[in-house]
Amino acid sequence: MSLGLKRETVQLEPHDKQWDEAAIQTIKNLKSILGDDAVDIQHIGSTAIPAIKAKPIIDIVVGVTDFEKIMSYNEQLQKDGIFYRGSDVEEKDYVAYLFTYFTGNHISEEAVCYGVSMDGYTYYALNNNKPVLDSKVISSTGGVRDPHILRGEDGQTFYMVVTDMVSDNGWDSNRAMVLLKSTDLVNWSHSVINMQKRYPGQEKLKRVWAPQTIYNKEVGKYMVYWSMQYAGGVDVIYYAYANEDFTDLEGEPKPLFIPKDKKSCIDGDIVYKDGVYHLFYKTEGHGNGIKVATTRSLTSGEWEEQPDYKQQTKEAVEGAGTFKLIGQDKYILMYDVYMKGAYQFTETTDLKNFKVIDHAVKMNFHPRHGTIIPITRAELKRITDKWGKPAELGELPVNPVLPGFHADPEVLYSQQTQRYYIYSTTDGQPGWGGWYFTVFSSADMKDWTYEGVMLDLRSPQVPWANGNAWAPAIEEKLIDGKYKYFFYYSGNPNDDSGKKIGVAVADSPVGPFKDMGKPIITDSPVGHGQQIDVDVFTDPVSGKSYLYWGNGYMAGAELNDDMVSIKKETLKVMTPKGGTLKDYAYREAPYVFYRQGLYYFLWSVDDTGSANYHVAYGTSDSPLGPIKVAKDPIVMIQDPAKEIYGTAHNSVVRKPGTDEWYIVYHRINKNYLDKDKGPGVHREVCIDRMDFNADGTIQRVKVSK
Repeated sequence: MSLGLKRETVQLEPHDKQWDEAAIQTIKNLKSILGDDAVDIQHIGSTAIPAIKAKPIIDIVVGVTDFEKIMSYNEQLQKDGIFYRGSDVEEKDYVAYLFTYFTGNHISEEAVCYGVSMDGYTYYALNNNKPVLDSKVISSTGGVRDPHILRGEDGQTFYMVVTDMVSDNGWDSNRAMVLLKSTDLVNWSHSVINMQKRYPGQEKLKRVWAPQTIYNKEVGKYMVYWSMQYAGGVDVIYYAYANEDFTDLEGEPKPLFIPKDKKSCIDGDIVYKDGVYHLFYKTEGHGNGIKVATTRSLTSGEWEEQPDYKQQTKEAVEGAGTFKLIGQDKYILMYDVYMKGAYQFTETTDLKNFKVIDHAVKMNFHPRHGTIIPITRAELKRITDKWGKPAELGELPVNPVLPGFHADPEVLYSQQTQRYYIYSTTDGQPGWGGWYFTVFSSADMKDWTYEGVMLDLRSPQVPWANGNAWAPAIEEKLIDGKYKYFFYYSGNPNDDSGKKIGVAVADSPVGPFKDMGKPIITDSPVGHGQQIDVDVFTDPVSGKSYLYWGNGYMAGAELNDDMVSIKKETLKVMTPKGGTLKDYAYREAPYVFYRQGLYYFLWSVDDTGSANYHVAYGTSDSPLGPIKVAKDPIVMIQDPAKEIYGTAHNSVVRKPGTDEWYIVYHRINKNYLDKDKGPGVHREVCIDRMDFNADGTIQRVKVSK
């Protein structure tokens, strides 16, 4: 639990009693929800020590009886504003698949290769099917096989384990595996773990095969599991936990799974689904094939073995690998038909019954024992930038540009840093219940870096509000030779008297921001509608700054020189006239910019949860109107053929020194259109080019996937 969070440059502040109060209330709420399943809850860290300065981040540690049982409280915890973040990558952000594999039994082929797919069925090799890692560098034998790749719990770290082996030396020749770690899928650290050197009493060890990794939630560690055989014995699947750096194993290896018949088993692959771990393994030396055993606790030793074989061929197979298709309740079980030089793909929804889908699968390479994981657009771009993009892959998707769910994006180009910044409503919480704002930065509007939480409405940062952190706007101003940043937003006041607009100030685009302590817009000038969806605009002609806002109406007013109050006498209601909510009638989200003598006013039409939510515009000769609706007023709208819906609530940015303009907006994620899935709270941020005709009218924006 973090309050007032800000990454990297968090200021130390004197102890604040509100921290204690916030911690006490949070602990009270957790106890009421978790009951006896929470054995201990404590306020820890520097904010718990009154005598010292601290970062305004409140840490709460919760000791629980059973992690999986605690997960059943997710819905209740969410209602109280506490969200489980097992991974920082949402499934909807995955756009492609990465296949890690090796190619053959010659030392030149025993190396890690990459292939990619956009649909999970058609794969293309990267780097012309040549290795992406040098086996001579990472291994002790000069060759590696059986690569297994895992995305870590943080969503950003990747773990790979491989067999350290050259098959020409014999199938009983290897004694080691390699542990690799990466944060970018390009650069990997590596450590060789030789079992005979690492552990005593290993003189009879014959082979170490096919390691894999899984995160064991019960103990909070990464488990490496693999098969080993000793002279005179059978192959047994063992396990040990990796250390925190993923450079070594902790403790002695222990048996993970031994079949009831005490026969050999190799090539273990564990899949977690619906509270159950499914271990796919190959029976070796007897009735060879792929079987499954299940358990609810990885190291309990209590496995239920399914009697049937899962391969859908009579040919010899090995190297089972299982992955979930993006956005579908379908899994692919694939395996190496190694005597035929082929790979077979099968499809399942229950991990019990499988059907062959080889007719749908295409590859321009011949893999051996590998694994597949889903990857994001940024990750796909990173590896194709490094090893080349196969021409057959086509154009890579460009949207969404931010990971996770975000809405109402505000874009800023900073003269001070010469970088772009996006601030947004943090989406994905029921009832538009986000309570904090994050910021991302970019040098090129393509690759965005998360800069942290810069304003938290449930922290001491904002004393007057408790949530509904919505629709921000920001302005950079050069004041007395120093840049200042004025961040406007709407929030729900502590007395629940209706949404109001506040402002926070900083010396940097990423903060820390200091709220003014009270809202600056509190009442509707028309007697109805919410005080939300704020926009700020500085007129390049006069140098004056203006504030705009309103749901159901559009209001505007000139700001005082302090940028934290309005000139009340200038306040005007300037709602564009005409239209319906199906075409161009004003609903919310005003945005103003200036180009070639004209003031452009953009606004959103229809409901934020509607697929028809879109942007319309008009122009004026003045920052405070009147607004003339354009003859063709629609700037952008849904494109069902591309599965793009609800394209609205925008901001606009011009590339410095050019007449290139870009519109930054949100759309409804295609998987959340149904009303029962909450289409209004599962939105994602996108960017597209916005062009003008010779007469200054705006061309219809071509929305991009």
